[in-house]
Amino acid sequence: MALSLQHFLSVIGDAVVIADANGIITTWNCAAEAMFGYAQSEATGASLDIIIPEKYRMRHAAGFEQTMNTGKNRYGTSLLHVPAMKRDGSSISIAFSIALVLGEAGKPESIIAIIRDETQRFQEERALRKRLAELGNGE
Repeated sequence: MALSLQHFLSVIGDAVVIADANGIITTWNCAAEAMFGYAQSEATGASLDIIIPEKYRMRHAAGFEQTMNTGKNRYGTSLLHVPAMKRDGSSISIAFSIALVLGEAGKPESIIAIIRDETQRFQEERALRKRLAELGNGE
């Protein structure tokens, strides 16, 4: 059974964002549209900065550049948990994994991120930690 990439991207529940070596979005699926609020036509060709909160952009840019220059991702296969930003400026908590796509010379040509909105889970965990702390203080 052959499954086209386009069909896969349209049916997967997670956001899939692919960016080139310069951090320019080349692929943005419908789950990314729903999660971040940008239509595919708006996101494709834009910088990844559209979903990165401003206070994290410099750190992200440095890590992204190092990954693209070395071909090594310091996080390996770990699931990353970071804040992100929606089109309306609101903040969400995301978890994602990445994979590098290497070119013929073995140098990264693009990066693929599979992203899930973890905002509700993060808020529930925060509330639970707060309640546990309150209980630990005799309240």
